[in-house]
Amino acid sequence: MSMTIVSLREALQRLPENAAEAIVSDLFAPHLLRALGFHSEEIYPEYNTGHGNVDKAARKTIGDNVFLHTKSNPYVLLELKGRDINLSEDAAQYQKTVNQLKHYLLAPNCKTVQWGIITNSCHIQLFRKHEKVIYPATKCLSIDADNIDKVIASIRQKIENPTKALTIAVYNNKGGVGKTTTTVNLAAILTVLGKKVLAIDFDPNQQDLTNSLGLPLNHGSVFDALKERDVELQSTIHTYKFPLKRHNIELRFDVIPADPALTNESEPILRNYLKINTLYRKLELSRQEYDYILIDSPPNWRVFSQSAVYAADVVLIPTKHNNRFSLENAAMAMKKFIPEVQNKKSDGSPIPLPIFFNGEKITLPQMSVAQQEINNILKTAKKEGFDLLSYFYPRYTNAKKDLYIHEVPSYAHIAGAAFSRIPAVYRDRPAHEYYKNLAKEYFLQ
Repeated sequence: MSMTIVSLREALQRLPENAAEAIVSDLFAPHLLRALGFHSEEIYPEYNTGHGNVDKAARKTIGDNVFLHTKSNPYVLLELKGRDINLSEDAAQYQKTVNQLKHYLLAPNCKTVQWGIITNSCHIQLFRKHEKVIYPATKCLSIDADNIDKVIASIRQKIENPTKALTIAVYNNKGGVGKTTTTVNLAAILTVLGKKVLAIDFDPNQQDLTNSLGLPLNHGSVFDALKERDVELQSTIHTYKFPLKRHNIELRFDVIPADPALTNESEPILRNYLKINTLYRKLELSRQEYDYILIDSPPNWRVFSQSAVYAADVVLIPTKHNNRFSLENAAMAMKKFIPEVQNKKSDGSPIPLPIFFNGEKITLPQMSVAQQEINNILKTAKKEGFDLLSYFYPRYTNAKKDLYIHEVPSYAHIAGAAFSRIPAVYRDRPAHEYYKNLAKEYFLQ
């Protein structure tokens, strides 16, 4: 029957109203994948991810390397459901399906995968995978005969033209939690690990990232680039260089230093020049050039922090175990600020990453106090309709009551490095290891 259907729209129209998963797989999925640009020899059914079988995997043929034959280096995973499974975003079955897809995307045989799709032929959603990070590339979209061609064309456009960079806003509404220290040292360690990095000082009042690297301020040039259509943000980049004399090489990462001209205008006037999506638009070229873009955001929820979060794919939230307000503000960002931005963006990003403790070493009694505070925060959030468990305890499951939270200790050594204008990871072995572990925990495959 499927061979007689010539279009995706027709395939959708011929599906029974309560089509089971097998029927969606037989009558809809082949036409969906064809509309996404994949031929039959580029699709493998029931692909073994290493953590179970995903319904379909696909990859373009490269020379003589036909995916159907070699089953190596998949590019897209497709997880199918029947129409009896509710994939609207507020449904429990939706979250279960998303978690299932993420499980497959992070499986051993899927390291080359860059995209994941869930669909039941009534809804469809595309997810982007950047090394270890998975985030929405579209919202969960309703599909029908009227919009199916347009929706799938848009998804195909994204799959065939992926951005290179993962953009990370480092944000907490509480000051003094080490946002700048985190941004600087993550940029530095990712550079050591072979990644091309751009760090942005988007806190023009404090200017801490710029000062900590001993770089000159951008006097008016960032403001001009954000205001003027024909001025590129790349023109404001400075390169931080650190020579490794023993190895006769130089470590380099790019920085957009702070621009104090951005502080000369009031918030209402600034908003006339800077829309919430201005920074996002201006980073379009950079997203194709770098592996990671890190944005140091100010500790408030005004124009600069809102712009930074809007520009991001994910939000990294430093907290302190002994500062209740840093934990409460992390929850506030997850419940209010980040959803506010998600509603304004068309793709459902950014998403919060799990919190980490940034600063002092933690004793067991201190950890117990912090856990009690977090439990109170989680209970309050639950009453308000938010399930924040995975953002505070990412390894907690029904089977395993794991209260693990990642830590970056030895804060005094790390913060003190700013006086030398050198990232701590370049001069302090413990700091090097802490931030390498942080990069591996959150980002690196």
